[in-house]
Amino acid sequence: MLGVQFVPLERFSSLYGGLFWQEVRSDYPAAESKPALEPVVEDFGGKAITMPQVGIQLLTEPDIRYWFIDSSSTQLIQIQRDRFIRNWRKVRTDQLYPHYDTLRPRFEHDWRRFCEFLERQHLGVPDINQCEVTYVNQIPPGAGGWEGFGAAHKVVTVLTPSEARGYLPAPETIHLNHRYLMGQKQGRLHITLQPAIRREDAKEMLQLTLTARGWPASSAPADVLAWFDMGHEWIVKAFADFTTPNMHDAWGRTS
Repeated sequence: MLGVQFVPLERFSSLYGGLFWQEVRSDYPAAESKPALEPVVEDFGGKAITMPQVGIQLLTEPDIRYWFIDSSSTQLIQIQRDRFIRNWRKVRTDQLYPHYDTLRPRFEHDWRRFCEFLERQHLGVPDINQCEVTYVNQIPPGAGGWEGFGAAHKVVTVLTPSEARGYLPAPETIHLNHRYLMGQKQGRLHITLQPAIRREDAKEMLQLTLTARGWPASSAPADVLAWFDMGHEWIVKAFADFTTPNMHDAWGRTS
């Protein structure tokens, strides 16, 4: 997932969400509405903080997030008054996560279309205050030889094997949250490991999510894409550090 967050567009409403869908409907024929995401900004004096919404908002219309979905149900755009997200999602077990080199130009293309739409509708130019890159990895039991949450140390490098403990049995479940500063406060990397249920077969597995979030140098497309490149590099290298050689062998990872 590649996304940007910006200062809320005061005049953006459901009317404009529908108008934009008409412009992209040939590529994204299905639409859904969801609750809006809360704005989040990385505070380098502490942690990621939720920011209050500012600007004019009609009390009769709550903030909405719009999903525009392609015919394969794997590619989608998400928009709301302070957010634009372009992401891919797995809908079948045999689908492979697309490479960043595929996702990046698709984001650039759809973001440009959105900005041109805002300009034509006199809604303003987005003032970007955060960029975000997120990768979600689903790890079913059996991959790399792990079975049960007590063997999660075979998946990630930060856990101690259950047999190394004297009193506690194998954990019934597991949930990890790690946070790392990126460079000279260029952003923050969040890594989460938690149980999940696979939608298509209700199979229990581990879900490893890596999110890089921070401020671009400016709202210019070149600076946004440069931040995405950095965030992607951090995620790739962190994934290699955080997961075990055992898993790398199972995935056929060579670098």
